[in-house]
Amino acid sequence: MNPILNRNLFLIKEHLGIFKAANDFDIYDPASGQVIMHCREEKMGFFTKILRFTDYKRMTPFHIEIKSASGEKILTVKRGVSLFISNVEVFDEHDNLVGTFDQHFFSIGGKFTVKGPDGKELCMLKGSWTGWDFKFVAKETELAHVSKKWAGIGKELFTSADNYILEVFNNIPENNNLRMMILASVLCIDMVLKE
Repeated sequence: MNPILNRNLFLIKEHLGIFKAANDFDIYDPASGQVIMHCREEKMGFFTKILRFTDYKRMTPFHIEIKSASGEKILTVKRGVSLFISNVEVFDEHDNLVGTFDQHFFSIGGKFTVKGPDGKELCMLKGSWTGWDFKFVAKETELAHVSKKWAGIGKELFTSADNYILEVFNNIPENNNLRMMILASVLCIDMVLKE
């Protein structure tokens, strides 16, 4: 696992564009304002590009690679065509399956079961129906939090509606694969629930 994933705070900013089919994000260190990772959707088929400009955008497949600022692959997030619910796969830098997100049908605010590569539940990702607030919870213990509201050092970077702050709590040990799943979740929330 890349040591950059052992950080506890990440600022995720989506690239905005008028005629943009691909989902592209940059991940910053909120304290310094430096870009530490890039998330790019480069492998996109012709029909997927066309459908991204229609009401079927939520159903289209995606394949996003997260790389360090120097270009090293850190992880990959993939989903096939989705009709009603999304099942998203996360792979490490060697293309080994790290885990999956299984969306719950009819959840208020959005809810995913986060599973390991063996299919066992690691935690739940639960959203609030009143706004953009998501928590990772395992046995009533909060592991991480994703929000659009933050008052930290990098607040001046936090001006657009398409920016998210991810805070991973210290109860997840360093080099734990759950850290990869939590970082990948921010992309899933944006592309599966909030598009």
